[in-house]
Amino acid sequence: MSAAEDAEWLRWVTKQFRSIVGEDKEINLEEFKTALQVKESFFAERFFTLFDADGSGTISLEELLKALSLLIHGNEMDKLRFLFQVYDVDEPACNFCIKGRVQWHIEVPALTSAGSGSIDPDELRVVLGWCLRESAIALPEERLGDLTLALFEAADKDHSGSITFEELREELEGFPEVLENLTISAASWLKPPPPAERSCRPRYLTRAYWHNHRSKLAFLGGYASLNLLLFILAALQHMGLGKWLVVARGCGQCLNFNCAFLAVLMLRRCLTWLRTTPVAKVLPLDQHVVFHQLVGYVVLMLAAIHTGAHIANFSRLARQDGRHALAEYLLSARPGVGGLGGTASQTGLVLQGLLAAMLAFSSPCIRRSGHFEVFYWTHLSYISVWTLLILHGPHFWKWFAVPGCLFVLEKVVGLVWRRAGGLRIMEVNLLPSKVTHLVIERPQFFHYKPGDYIYLNIPAIATYEWHPFTISSAPEQQETLWLHIRSLGQWTNKLYDYFQQPELPSLELKPLSRSLREKRCRRWEQVGVSTGLGETHRFCSIKCYIDGPYGTPTRRIFTSEHAVLIGAGIGITPFASILQSIMYRRRKQSCPSCHYSWSEAAVSFQVDFIWINRDQKHFEWFVSLLTKLEMEQAEQEPGGRFLEMHMYMTSALSKNDMKAIGLQMALDLLAAKEQRDSITGLRTRTQPGRPDWSKVFGKVAEEKRGKVQVFFCGSPALAKVIKAHCERFGFQFFKENF
Repeated sequence: MSAAEDAEWLRWVTKQFRSIVGEDKEINLEEFKTALQVKESFFAERFFTLFDADGSGTISLEELLKALSLLIHGNEMDKLRFLFQVYDVDEPACNFCIKGRVQWHIEVPALTSAGSGSIDPDELRVVLGWCLRESAIALPEERLGDLTLALFEAADKDHSGSITFEELREELEGFPEVLENLTISAASWLKPPPPAERSCRPRYLTRAYWHNHRSKLAFLGGYASLNLLLFILAALQHMGLGKWLVVARGCGQCLNFNCAFLAVLMLRRCLTWLRTTPVAKVLPLDQHVVFHQLVGYVVLMLAAIHTGAHIANFSRLARQDGRHALAEYLLSARPGVGGLGGTASQTGLVLQGLLAAMLAFSSPCIRRSGHFEVFYWTHLSYISVWTLLILHGPHFWKWFAVPGCLFVLEKVVGLVWRRAGGLRIMEVNLLPSKVTHLVIERPQFFHYKPGDYIYLNIPAIATYEWHPFTISSAPEQQETLWLHIRSLGQWTNKLYDYFQQPELPSLELKPLSRSLREKRCRRWEQVGVSTGLGETHRFCSIKCYIDGPYGTPTRRIFTSEHAVLIGAGIGITPFASILQSIMYRRRKQSCPSCHYSWSEAAVSFQVDFIWINRDQKHFEWFVSLLTKLEMEQAEQEPGGRFLEMHMYMTSALSKNDMKAIGLQMALDLLAAKEQRDSITGLRTRTQPGRPDWSKVFGKVAEEKRGKVQVFFCGSPALAKVIKAHCERFGFQFFKENF
């Protein structure tokens, strides 16, 4: 922070202090944590002890400001000295150290009343143990010992059995980023996060936004222009019939187009085919679900205006006639009104009700609150809507003929495919963080691309529910399909709980399924894994149906020059398929006769893979796959940089946090020594905290390896952040939408 910001923060601390201080003008530990809004932690107690210069157990405002001013304005040596004192815990055991003995089994040495001026292994182990706890990293006691030993051996230059201040300073010089953080401000851990900077210029008005969204904006412009043109033409045609009828006819013509267009936007098989054509470069096919929702809102708005205009017109006619009430116009069939047998009014009111119900029950609060079947059955009323539209509007069938036939054809093909014999879930793995890994027998003639998704139905979970999931196995894997499903809603939680049953229902296996199971059993036995029904790995035979595959934006990756794959949590699944497929394609094969080696297909583009997880357990989903990818790349391209992995753990204390300095140094030293990361076991070092997207994309831009395309799968909130940075750097951004 700047000097002005530091001064402002000190004024805020003073105000906080005075708001809670008692008559004695001093604060205790609990009030200290309340004043600075810090969590209860070992380091809060350590800092309080060091701030308490007179050892009274309370801090005066003068003591607090003096210590904080030193941390903010002191030189590098002052801050290093303070850091050394944090680790020199030779003083009476605090409450946190006592808790540590019970919860972490860390032996706290006999402490004296003051620091000894050196750090011994026991002290270092205590502090590193609390660093691990605050970073939500769970390591065995022996790994904590390895970390302690790695850092201690590196810092204890004279092998005296303790680390002096000079030795710590010398060791820190090998980590320039640590010294840089200390120089900026050693009190940064106490400061609340700065508010996000907002540009006074809306991003929608920036040149980068228009460049990166030109196909989407052009499509929206064409869509709006076509609706306006249809409205004007219909209005001109009925100009002499009154203003309300003009509005009604104009909206009616727009409704003819939009109600048919809704069907076009959900022709998943046709859209998947279009992705393989040059049209995909012009039309925003990746946004078809978003546009479907947008057109749905437009239809409801146009329907409301259309209905309101007709009611206003009927009200005018009722006043002029005097013999018939408005209700008769609305509820009775009248020749000349329109529709089959003059039923335009009645079918229109029913249509308005159906559309309102579809919109209401399509909201996220309904779909994600355990009432998916309500959404499913109300959305099936589109059959009634299109039927009533044909009866209601004399010209709708002309708009609907082609899209309707394609839609029916897709549904028939899907129904035949879904019910053609059914498939079996052959194997299930219950992974950490409630992730269900399903292994499904792959149907014959089932072809898909990396990153594609399918709709899955498991009658044992819910008879009528179909849910989309990305295929996490590579297309080159011929025998089975993999799905990784995280428990986030009612259906996915029921799925996880179902496979936790002690005894799963067993169905008679087909010869093919039985053969596949025997092969997989032999593979598990070869690697020393039991094939019995264990707690996390179980064989089964559960009937299921699939519909698909359907394409996603990630199909573009094989035409990229420099691809950046970003997965957040379970968002890694499409990229798991892609990475496996890439390695299959790059895997060399040899002729047994002449020993000539070749690869199936050339993959020449650069790939940066970024995986962001909240905590350590989430990495266990695909760590075995990533380990295999690292090993294969090392064998195929020694020293090559075709695939670069970047792992981030958001719960871990970042490197610019004073509490994490020792831990991150120890993790770096141990990783360099063992050639593997202590958190994941990969060769790639797991980075603490959240990615600095400006630095990440800045580095990608500096490499200049061709046109950069960023593919993201994860939370919508993070997608907005990444998308904004892509616009800033001029990268193309694609997000999974289905």
